[in-house]
Amino acid sequence: MATPYVRHKLHLHGSQIGRRHRWSLLAVLGLLLVAGPALAQRKRSDAIDRSRKGRIKGITVENLSNYNQRFFRPGIYIAPSFSRFFIEQSDAYVQALQQGRGIAANSIISPGLAVGFIGDIRLGNVNTPFHLRFAPGLRFETRSVEFTGRGVGMPDTIRTQEVATTQLELPLLLKYQSNRRRNTRVYMIAGVKPSIAVTQRQNNLAINQLTINRNDVLLEYGVGLDLFYPYFKFGPELRFSHGLRNLLDPRNNTYSNSLQSLRTNTVTLYLNIE
Repeated sequence: MATPYVRHKLHLHGSQIGRRHRWSLLAVLGLLLVAGPALAQRKRSDAIDRSRKGRIKGITVENLSNYNQRFFRPGIYIAPSFSRFFIEQSDAYVQALQQGRGIAANSIISPGLAVGFIGDIRLGNVNTPFHLRFAPGLRFETRSVEFTGRGVGMPDTIRTQEVATTQLELPLLLKYQSNRRRNTRVYMIAGVKPSIAVTQRQNNLAINQLTINRNDVLLEYGVGLDLFYPYFKFGPELRFSHGLRNLLDPRNNTYSNSLQSLRTNTVTLYLNIE
């Protein structure tokens, strides 16, 4: 019968256990190397909301996580608006008023609607806050001015002059946006907008004798909010426009003679989808 040597048995078992531990340790390290980037990306993409006691209230997933990497971003918009004329009365009106008669003008706020396309270009690397936006579109609106006779011999009635236009707008804007916080981001926007009247309609030429020029250039500025969804970005934006040109087309009639200038003021709510 062979003599058992405990030393050799322990030596055999020890080497086998050592190899198993080494292979297990290598397997765990391999899994960590493979899963580490995925876990880090998951942490960046998701945001966990916790209560004061540390309980999880919800997990916010970052939508369109690669959106900043896009150089060109197309889109569309629909924009309800309210517009009016900024009126300056003429010297002829002041002189007539001193003589006890004249026609006063009052602008009426009128609704409108604009639709168009968006072309947004990134100016620089993926982290730049500046973007250039070109958003051509059509605007449909009717602007009105009320004329009231004042003084001796003037009829005490109100005459409303209306000019309905379809305008081709070609705004070129610079957008400055904040850093993205989860799925929201705020921005400011400003630029110039040339406007061309494609059609200009007057319902009754015998009554509506006020005419305006077809071309205008407007200064625009506003603020907006980008909301990121899984398949698109929605951006409500409030923008203010001020006309730089005098749109009054001087004619030899009572209404045109009482005015010196007409400039456009517009407030528009843009609903952008990109």
